[in-house]
Amino acid sequence: MSVSIPSYGFPHSIIDRTSKVKKGQPVELIGNVTHVDGELVTVNLGVPVTVNMDTLRLMTAYAPPTRKRPLVDKAT
Repeated sequence: MSVSIPSYGFPHSIIDRTSKVKKGQPVELIGNVTHVDGELVTVNLGVPVTVNMDTLRLMTAYAPPTRKRPLVDKAT
């Protein structure tokens, strides 16, 4: 199937064999964010696609790594 992303301007082809697809059906595309520039975000969907930030939804929140011990040494 070919997906048209309004803010991208070009069709993006994907294969979805799990369901029968109808015209106008919403499809969720998952990719990694590679670049943020103000309101524009570049997402890697196999090819880089730049879209408006308001069309994206965050799937996994960023959690910084936790430390096992504090940065400072214990007082002796």
